Amino acid sequence: MTHLIGLLAVLLPVSALAQGVEHKIPRAKSAIRIDAKLDEKAWRNAKPVSDFIFNWYESGEKEQTEAKLVWDDQNLYVSWRCKDRHISAYETKRHGPVSKDDCVEIFISPNPEKVKNYYTFEINAIGTMLNRCRTDWWKGPPTWEPEGVDYRATYHGMARKDESSDDKEWIVEMAVPFANFAKDAAHTPPKPGDVWRLNLQRLGGKTNKQMSTWSPIPPPAKGFHTPEAFGRVVFVK
Repeated sequence: MTHLIGLLAVLLPVSALAQGVEHKIPRAKSAIRIDAKLDEKAWRNAKPVSDFIFNWYESGEKEQTEAKLVWDDQNLYVSWRCKDRHISAYETKRHGPVSKDDCVEIFISPNPEKVKNYYTFEINAIGTMLNRCRTDWWKGPPTWEPEGVDYRATYHGMARKDESSDDKEWIVEMAVPFANFAKDAAHTPPKPGDVWRLNLQRLGGKTNKQMSTWSPIPPPAKGFHTPEAFGRVVFVK
């Protein structure tokens, strides 16, 4: 299936691909504690999004990511479980260049009619986060301060994470209050049936610098900031 989507990414335009990638986000039926463990029933019962696509693959190991999404009346919950035999992260400064480390990211566009209005949350393996707001109403700096976000990474708070022979996987878990998207979303919280657009990403660290996404990004696009390629998500009850 992964190979088929990769072939389609070459043959079809961005708009056609984006319309074909869809995921249903279920409501969380039990409480979630943000601790980077993902052992709650709500996570166990949630279906992962489809395999990540290695849009610009050249060489190296294609280490997969299992991402899940759930929601309740307050938050959108996101988790990434990253298979990784070379985990490294060094950036500790808020809004620092975490893309140089092993990191994950979500781009969220709450209004499918204005897909270029989107928000980013990028977190490395030691829990440093970078946020950007790219909308027609935001007049501030490139970085952005969302309110009330709760998140945790496997190596959260460490001054650095060097590669180890014991490396197997790492996790990021996050809860984002819907109130952050009130200027764009039709409803906050969403109503069952509401459609948003988003993409989930992952970047490798210094050894295996892979770049992968849930929704394919076809050429000639060269980076994650391609809102036309965001997949569709439907909030379901």
